[in-house]
Amino acid sequence: MLAGPRPAAPPVSAKLIATREDREAEERRALAAYAQKSGDSLGRLHPEPEHAHRTAFARDRDRIVHSRAFRRLEYKTQVFVFHEGDHDRNRLTHTLEGSQIARTLARGLRLHEELAEAIVLAHDLGHTPFGHAGEKVLDERMQGAGGFDHNRQTLRVVDWLEDRYPGFPGLNLTVETREGILKHGASWEHPVPLPALARSPSLEAQVADESDEIAYLNHDLDDGLRSGLLQAEALGAVELWRASQGAIRAAHGSLAPPVLHAQIIVGVINRLVTDLLEATAGRLSELAPGSVAEVRKAPRLVGFSHEIEGLKGDLKDFLYRELYSHPEVVARSQVADEVIGGLFEAYQRDPARLPGHVVARFEQEGEARAIADYIAGMTDRYALAEHEKLLDSR
Repeated sequence: MLAGPRPAAPPVSAKLIATREDREAEERRALAAYAQKSGDSLGRLHPEPEHAHRTAFARDRDRIVHSRAFRRLEYKTQVFVFHEGDHDRNRLTHTLEGSQIARTLARGLRLHEELAEAIVLAHDLGHTPFGHAGEKVLDERMQGAGGFDHNRQTLRVVDWLEDRYPGFPGLNLTVETREGILKHGASWEHPVPLPALARSPSLEAQVADESDEIAYLNHDLDDGLRSGLLQAEALGAVELWRASQGAIRAAHGSLAPPVLHAQIIVGVINRLVTDLLEATAGRLSELAPGSVAEVRKAPRLVGFSHEIEGLKGDLKDFLYRELYSHPEVVARSQVADEVIGGLFEAYQRDPARLPGHVVARFEQEGEARAIADYIAGMTDRYALAEHEKLLDSR
């Protein structure tokens, strides 16, 4: 027997779908008085209609993730050049690890998770190929033409260089996300108005800043150990490592080195995150800010206890001494100088080797800035290939 036609599905009640207004109302109920609320955002450089379901900061986060600059982070150096090991962090995995720490901290302090996450996801979009070594080379080549700084370049990327929308350049992010990217202000010209900075940025921006540092200290430990450039025995002189190692061995006994090292690093991250939450909560309790405006007038509130700040400093000193200054890592700086410096000079000698859209920006941006923008946007592998191509043709 043939079944009859199916009855039409009942219409979905609009009340089952959370609107942007619902999300904004939920923020006002759940977040702390001093948390930044998306409904209170100061807006965007170019006014746009609000989204039906996503908050302003959720849209910022999504625009960053969908940008070309974000995708290129996969092939940009953190410490080890991208092709040297399949398990080493690159600039993208560093960004993702930092964003997860930011979410944990923001949630624990009842701050806006999406804003903190958006700032961390964007914070390295302006980094050059070959990490800080590449940044140093570009800054040297740009002396007399405004210099180069990756935080500044990140703001150029999101405000000016990305081209995804018909009505404006860049990603048109909110003032609050742009403020978190800018960090320490600017003594340089920028193609669009900069966000006004108060004594301190939002707590979400402060969380993003600390999350970046927690992430890189710990994943650089992991990569350094796996590469063989760091020795576990030498880390015994670092209190954060030594204390975490003792706790892991007391709980689990003898473990194989890869598992032991991974668990020690988990312990270090947990100690840093827990201390930052507790120390920050103590400062917030003492000051009792009643609004974001009061946070902006106060000294920075997000940070570690005095004890852990000192121990974290010891860990940073160890990494600078044993990893970042290691001859094999320093050798990569020489590669950056050869490749990035060589490209910059080759493009200045013969601008015809540049894409037309870069040359077209010479009159507005200046030749040096347009070339720096182009090189900064390259991945490690593209810069290497382009350098080889120019040398071969020469």
